[in-house]
Amino acid sequence: MSRELRIDALNVRVAPDVDAMARDAAADAAAVLRAAIGARGEANVMLATGNSQLVFLAQLAATPDVEWPRVRAFHMDEYVGLPPAHTASFQRYMRERVAARLPLKEFQYLSGDAPDPEQEADRYAALLRTHPLDLCCAGIGENGHLAFNDPPVAYFDDPRDVKIVALEPASRRQQVAEGHFATIDDVPTHAITVTIPALLRAERVLVIAPEARKAKAVHEALYGPITTACPASVLRRQSNATLYLDAESSALLEP
Repeated sequence: MSRELRIDALNVRVAPDVDAMARDAAADAAAVLRAAIGARGEANVMLATGNSQLVFLAQLAATPDVEWPRVRAFHMDEYVGLPPAHTASFQRYMRERVAARLPLKEFQYLSGDAPDPEQEADRYAALLRTHPLDLCCAGIGENGHLAFNDPPVAYFDDPRDVKIVALEPASRRQQVAEGHFATIDDVPTHAITVTIPALLRAERVLVIAPEARKAKAVHEALYGPITTACPASVLRRQSNATLYLDAESSALLEP
């Protein structure tokens, strides 16, 4: 059975394993989508990529009684210069793991290989303004990032909703460790990312952060200062957010 706690404004749910965590998060995500569809006839959701999201996304796709043809989906980042057919493309990740499994109303993709990345960022920001998010399902990076808002560019009051960022070596090494690139030199140096204010503007924010490699970042986010040195620490200001952990990622929680 999962246990719940609150740290500042943030709700935290700790499950005994990754499967239980995924079930908890998927059930809560589905409830948000159903409520939005009931209220407005459609729902807008933003989803995260990465190995840590695989079990959650599979569980969400298998959740019954969600009217997926009324759901519009977005993702939160993409590498600059990477074509959508590349094995590490986040657009490809979403096509294969979400859009191919669900009869969505539409999936709005970021194009990493757009001729003008700044123009692509502006295009995506306009879409997000037109379709405000009911739900944002995020993860936490090993350096505490949210989306690709690494510590040097993670502004809590960012004036932009989508922007181009340089990726920290820690983020690039994580992509190699997860098997998406052979060497760090193969990882693009820049990405298009949705910014922290735009992520947290969603009506509900669910942050899915399993695995032992996330334990240190989780501890810093929950117990350290609220600072861009650990971007995920800003979650402690969000009463609309829930952080989902498994036994491994919660290993450093304090009594």
